[in-house]
Amino acid sequence: MKMIRLKMCVLLLFLMPLFMTIAQEKKVIIIDAGHGGKDSGAIGTNKVEEKVITLAIAKAMLALNKSMLDNKYDMYMTRYTDTLISLSHRTKLARVLKPDLFISIHCNHAPNKRATGIEVFLHRHTPSENPNQEESDRVATSIINELTQKLGYRSRGVKTANFQVLRETVQTCPTILVELGFLSNIDEADYLKNEKNINALALALLMSIKI
Repeated sequence: MKMIRLKMCVLLLFLMPLFMTIAQEKKVIIIDAGHGGKDSGAIGTNKVEEKVITLAIAKAMLALNKSMLDNKYDMYMTRYTDTLISLSHRTKLARVLKPDLFISIHCNHAPNKRATGIEVFLHRHTPSENPNQEESDRVATSIINELTQKLGYRSRGVKTANFQVLRETVQTCPTILVELGFLSNIDEADYLKNEKNINALALALLMSIKI
């Protein structure tokens, strides 16, 4: 009996590096649902709140990763409920988990009610030769292509900004901020209020990540 236990221990020690390698192969993604709590974000012409839309998309991505992708990614959210999480706490989570991608989800708003389309932001002051910025750009372009080709969105392109979640995260991991349509536009606001469209957006985002 002692000999069997010894053999089992030796076998486990032999296999442990293999198990660790397999576990390490799963990519980690943080989904940052913008706004929350008393910070509603933009409010649509149909009264839908940005914080509600961003959380719904984030939850849908989490659910689809489990149901359709068999937990391909190890996914975390910066908030799971309607709570206000500071930007510094959101970026701190990225520095702790060191994910393979940090994606911040938002909806747009403009004085011009005819403004439409999606845009993806990278950090403005990070050099393009930085590996995290290079990968951020690749994912951003993939998202633009996926959402325009599969869902018919109008592309406003990949842009740069000095948003805090980008600035404080890009040195740790590839980081993007996605603006998924204009709540100030009645058509896009109504589109984002529909549960089927939320799921379609979540799936398109997952399919476009490819990390």
